[in-house]
Order: sequence, then C-alpha cells, then structure tokens
Amino acid sequence: MNGYENGNNGAPKGARIAFGILMILIYVGVGLLFIFNVFDIISYTVSCIIGAILILYGIFRAYRLYKGVQ
Repeated sequence: MNGYENGNNGAPKGARIAFGILMILIYVGVGLLFIFNVFDIISYTVSCIIGAILILYGIFRAYRLYKGVQ
C-alpha cells in the first residue's frame, strides 16, 4: 500500500514510528533532566515528581508504540 496503512491518508507508517521513537526519547530525556534538577525549579521534590510523570508517560508511549495502538 505504498507505505501507508489501510485507508489512512496520514503520514506513512515508518514516519509515525520514527516520530513516536523521537517523542519517547524526548519525554524520558526531559524527565531525567527534571530528576537531576537541571532546570532548578521550585523545589527538588516538585522536580522529581514532574520528572517521574514524564518518564512514566514516555514508557506508556513506548508501550502504545510497541502494541501499535495509535
């Protein structure tokens, strides 16, 4: 089907997978930056909470990408 999924007029499947992987790396990377307190926001506890949420969301996105639910 020329790289497109069945009846989907959006981006080719490979492009969506590449973009999904890029976003996973960004979420996990920024989460780690928050945990290591690079941004120096209000308090270290808040920074760790935001970082943990971003890392968990990156893991959730990776799971969805692996299962193909997009």
